[in-house]
Amino acid sequence: MTKEQPSAEGVPADAMRRLSELAPGKAGSIFTSDLSVNEFLLVREAGFKPIGLVLGSSIYHVGIQIGRWGRNQELETLSQAMYHARELAMTRMEAEAAALGADGIVGVRLTVEAREFGNDIAEFIAIGTAVKADNPPPGGGTWRNNKQQPFTSDLSGQDFWTLIRAGYAPLGMVMGTCVYHIAHQKMGTVFSNFGRNTEIEQFTQALYDARELAMARMQSEAESLQAEGVVGVQLNAHNHRWGGHTTEFFSIGTAVRPLRPDHEIERPTMVLSLDG
Repeated sequence: MTKEQPSAEGVPADAMRRLSELAPGKAGSIFTSDLSVNEFLLVREAGFKPIGLVLGSSIYHVGIQIGRWGRNQELETLSQAMYHARELAMTRMEAEAAALGADGIVGVRLTVEAREFGNDIAEFIAIGTAVKADNPPPGGGTWRNNKQQPFTSDLSGQDFWTLIRAGYAPLGMVMGTCVYHIAHQKMGTVFSNFGRNTEIEQFTQALYDARELAMARMQSEAESLQAEGVVGVQLNAHNHRWGGHTTEFFSIGTAVRPLRPDHEIERPTMVLSLDG
C-alpha cells in the first residue's frame, strides 16, 4: 500500500480526509470545537458558526549556538528556530481551516511540549476552532485578512464577541520571539554586592533588551497585516531546557482592524449582582 503524501503545507492526508468528512454547510453535517458552551453560544451570537477543530503540529530539533558567554547577547539561531517551529504549526492549522472554507479561527492555543526523542526536540502545537461568518462584514468585503488567509485569534469566546460588537475584527495572531543569553556576573561583582541592596544593571539591561526585541517583532507582524492595534498581548518567559542564563521571551497577541471608519463603541451597561 502506498502512503499518501502530505499537502504542500505539510498537512497529513489523514487530516485532510477527516476535514472533508465534516462537510460544513451540508445537511446532516457535524462540527467539532474545543470552545466551552458559553464561548460557543457567544461566537454564534457574534454571527459565526463553528465548522471544525483545526490543528497544526511541528516536531522540531532546536540546534545549538556557540557564543561569548561572558556578555549579554541574543542567540539568533535559537530565536529563528523557535519562531520557525511555531510558524510551521500555525501555517498547517491555517491550511486546515482554508480546506474547510473557514473565514477565521478562534480560541487558538499555541503550546510547546518537550518530547522524549532528545533533549533538544520539542513539539509545537497550534489548535483552534475554524468558523464561518453568517454574513459579510459591515460595509462589504471579507472577514479574511489582507493576505487572503483566515483570520486567527487567541481571544476567548467572550472577548471575541465583545470585539465584534465593538466594531472591530481580528486579522491574525502576531508574535515575536527572542532567545537571549544573560552573562554571568564576575566573581568580584558578586562579592562586592554581598550583603547590600543594589540593582544588578547587567541583568536588568539584558532582560529589558530581550523583551523589547520580542515586542518589536510582534509589532512588525501587526504592521504587515495593516492592523490598527494588537489586543490581548501576552509577554512570557520560558527557559525550556537551556538553563538559567538562557531564556526565551515570547510576545503574542491578536492584531485587529475597525470594521468601518465611523463605528461607535456601545456604552457598557452596569450590572448589579444580587448575590450577598
